[in-house]
Amino acid sequence: MVNPLKPQFLIRYYLLGRHHNLLFLRRFSEFHRKYSPILVSKVCGILLSDFHWQRNIELNSRLIPKLKPCDVAQILEINKDSESALKFFYWVSKRHFYKHNLDTFIVLLKRLVGDRLFGPADNVRIRMIQNCEKPEDMTRVLRFLNGISVKDFKFSLHSYNTLLIQLGKFEMVDVAQNLYKEMISDGIEPNLVTLNSIINILCKQGKVQEAMVILSRIFQSAMKPDVFTYTSLILGHCKNNDLDSAFKVFGRMTKVGCDPNSVTYSALINGLSNEGRVDEALGMLGEMTEKGINPTVYAYTVLLSNLCQVNRVKDVSHLFADMKKRDCWPNEHTYAALISGFYQSGNMEVATGLYHKMLIDGFVPNTVTYNILINELCKGGKFVPALKIFDWMTKRGSLPNIITYNEIINGFCKEGFTDKAMVLFNKMLKVGPAPTLITYNTLVNGYCQQGSMENARRMMDLMKGNGCEPDAWTFTELISGYCKWGKLGLATSVYNEMLDRGLTPNQVAYTALIDGHCKDGKVDFALSLIERMEEKGCYPDMQTCNAMLNGLSKEKRYAEAEELLGKMEEKGLLPNVVTYSTLVDGLCKNGETQFAFKIVDEMIKKGCPANLYTYSSLTYGLCQEGNLNDAEKLFAEMEHKGIFPDQVTYTTLIDGFVMLGTVDQAFLLLKRMMSVDCKPNYRTYRVLMKGLQKEHLLVENCADAVSRPSLTEKDITFDLVSRLLVRMSENGCEPTVETYSTLVRGLCREGRTLEADNLVENMVRKGLSPNEEIYNSLLIAYCRNLKVDPALEILNVMASRGYEPTLVIYRDLIGALCKADKVEKAQGLFENILLGQWSPDVIVWIILIDGLLKEGKSDVCAKFFHILESRNCTLSSQTCLILAGELSKGDKSIETDCVADGLD
Repeated sequence: MVNPLKPQFLIRYYLLGRHHNLLFLRRFSEFHRKYSPILVSKVCGILLSDFHWQRNIELNSRLIPKLKPCDVAQILEINKDSESALKFFYWVSKRHFYKHNLDTFIVLLKRLVGDRLFGPADNVRIRMIQNCEKPEDMTRVLRFLNGISVKDFKFSLHSYNTLLIQLGKFEMVDVAQNLYKEMISDGIEPNLVTLNSIINILCKQGKVQEAMVILSRIFQSAMKPDVFTYTSLILGHCKNNDLDSAFKVFGRMTKVGCDPNSVTYSALINGLSNEGRVDEALGMLGEMTEKGINPTVYAYTVLLSNLCQVNRVKDVSHLFADMKKRDCWPNEHTYAALISGFYQSGNMEVATGLYHKMLIDGFVPNTVTYNILINELCKGGKFVPALKIFDWMTKRGSLPNIITYNEIINGFCKEGFTDKAMVLFNKMLKVGPAPTLITYNTLVNGYCQQGSMENARRMMDLMKGNGCEPDAWTFTELISGYCKWGKLGLATSVYNEMLDRGLTPNQVAYTALIDGHCKDGKVDFALSLIERMEEKGCYPDMQTCNAMLNGLSKEKRYAEAEELLGKMEEKGLLPNVVTYSTLVDGLCKNGETQFAFKIVDEMIKKGCPANLYTYSSLTYGLCQEGNLNDAEKLFAEMEHKGIFPDQVTYTTLIDGFVMLGTVDQAFLLLKRMMSVDCKPNYRTYRVLMKGLQKEHLLVENCADAVSRPSLTEKDITFDLVSRLLVRMSENGCEPTVETYSTLVRGLCREGRTLEADNLVENMVRKGLSPNEEIYNSLLIAYCRNLKVDPALEILNVMASRGYEPTLVIYRDLIGALCKADKVEKAQGLFENILLGQWSPDVIVWIILIDGLLKEGKSDVCAKFFHILESRNCTLSSQTCLILAGELSKGDKSIETDCVADGLD
């Protein structure tokens, strides 16, 4: 039998071979470019032939600006004269555009030590240590220096001190302590700089007792502690929140005539501020200025930050002015502290203004500042400006860290843009930082909130494949998601898997299961879950009990609900507004509105005021009983108490007017609703159309007006929708783009595409432009009805207006095109998707697995997979496994082998 996929295999291996060839060439090119032979040769020629090479025009103007550290390392290695190499090393380091890296130091030190030029070598060694920028550099330097250490080139006291200072800078405590011991064993007597360095390193970590041992050596060696010694000890005590000991050291130093400096005061100010003693910290600031000691920018920053957090805005302004008055100018850390403080105290406008002032003053925010801004904006629900700052940050070269990525991913998920969050996630996998458990859980939650439960589950599988073990919260998110979307069997399956992994379900997981089963009418099973929950040592909270009460109320099992309330109170769980409102809602929906009012009276007596949900339930009950006058009074009572009705409350009362045949009153209430910026939903408009239909039938003396109280989908005609729009205009509720959008979305959901089309034409005639939501609704409806040509037209219009459909919409359109035997167009659309900013894994999940494979299009799926593969779209091994598994279900063994190759 001829293998139909043989050509694809050949193409794939050809591409793989070409990939390896390109990789070899790239590596060869990188090796060849490690340094520039011609440039190095020219520089070496000038150094050798021109005695006054420092003034050589070609060297200064043309060659030196092109030099990289790897070139300099090569020149230092090639140069035959070590002294000449040393002179060149120091000379080139003074060029403002150039900076040595560790390799240049290593090459030069090897030469100098080899030529036994130990004096110059010691100076280079010290500069090398000072050149370290991170702990990894220090580790590499120590390893190298130990490796080239010879009898006459041991560490000098200066070298040891420099090493200790740098180790302190990077807080490498253990390494510093070992180095100090090594120094003592080598017979090198430490000086005050050495001992102060060790004391400072230990105190930074709060190891004051160990620091005191070193202090005793200072006294034993007939040395005197200086301001640096005392300040380090004060810092250590403050680190341990032991301010009493810190002030004892402060008193001792002043007693022995050692004057504190600005750093000493800054340590105490910071210690006081951290304990919330801001006024005492301000007093210390005043004391230091009285002594003629100018506060550091750090001291001001600490105080400003703490004043912001307690919302003392006036004090912040005075202190900020005092800071400038003393010629102490804010730096990026000051601005970061102020921005964070004002955001945390709720002054978002002031914080944003400070950010802009920071940019005007020429400061480039660092990653910490950006994270503060992004975090606080996302917390405040201002995701769009947070995203702008993230984009600005990346464009300015500030590399986002894991905190930044997690905040933006969380923001995307909250806004419902999980696919965009996955693009960032994909970037993290490729270039870092590596996703954390928080990242994965955020994405799982994002998909759960959208109802994309298959993707949520895949996300958990992906995290396992990437070596990140799901925790209790991961499983809880999935359980809650499956329950929310009515998939109780899968929720139970995840619950059992959680137990198998030795993880203990928490209250949230149990509450989700109980709530899900109650909503599904399985109240007895929900009650058994409460028993099981308690057996496992996890006790119900108010939210658990409220979910159970909701289920019992809907089943009219009021005696059991009352019994549960009693048990709750015995356990110290007092009913809250949700508890009472749950009971009220159940009673009102079961025709027991008068009894519901007695519950409300009881809750008010117990100091638990009714909320919007309570009032909405009561309004519904009164309207169902035809008691519209009391419903209106209740509505007025709500507003009087400062409780603003929402869509549900307004729509309920509008429905009440419609049921009584007072349609004019219903439209007047609609006007009132829109005037307070409470947006009507499709149900609101449906209720009004029901009223208009009833009104029309009564005018025609049609008996059907009484027998048909409800409005079915087939009753909705474009004429009825048009009458709604006209009546809205007559009552001062001029239809807006949002009105049309709500109606089009609702009509499309009900499959009324003809009416939706006519409505869009109507709005365009009135000079209104359809928004993205309208186009998306039409596109989905066209795909559902296999109207692929108008769907493609809509897609083109959307593209011209900068609108990007979701991958789910693309999935539906590709599926519709395949059903309509337009596979080539589907392929073209898929290839365009690959050009966009989408995660390859998500493309496979949504387009190939949830789309083509579920529609039985395995052959098209395999073809599209090869296209994706040929575009070098990197897939996770977990996604390849999922796809291979799904293909195998359709007995497509060849395609499965091909996909499985993606795991190599």
